[in-house]
Amino acid sequence: MADKTPIPVDMTRAGLAKETGCNIETIRYYEKIGLLPSPVRTENNYRVYNWSDVKRLAFIMRLRELGFTIDRMRDLLTLVDGHEYTCREVHEITLRHIDNVKAKIRDLRKIQKTLSGMAEECSRGTVPDCPVIDVLYGKSLT
Repeated sequence: MADKTPIPVDMTRAGLAKETGCNIETIRYYEKIGLLPSPVRTENNYRVYNWSDVKRLAFIMRLRELGFTIDRMRDLLTLVDGHEYTCREVHEITLRHIDNVKAKIRDLRKIQKTLSGMAEECSRGTVPDCPVIDVLYGKSLT
């Protein structure tokens, strides 16, 4: 079955933002750091984007949603751009990312435990003596 997605003709940065749901400033940033190629310019010096730019930006946005760092996104885009990637290479990058996600989850659980302990110590009183502030300022709860 053929893809019935309308293929937009050249569009402005605002059009690219609307098509992808990405902020214009974020598009500028991705261009600046090289994740998105510099756009073609018209005779009037307007930037124009095409369907491949829409697809690339959607790919980048999905990677960000999944928590990939800029460096890992760059690694994946380099593989894709070269058209010589193997599933093994992508799998290895994905496994490294999973390890990073697991580490973040462990860190978040430690933060949750610390904050929960601080909140349990709080009397919720009306005096300015607050164990949460004491802990944040480095004072012990004992």
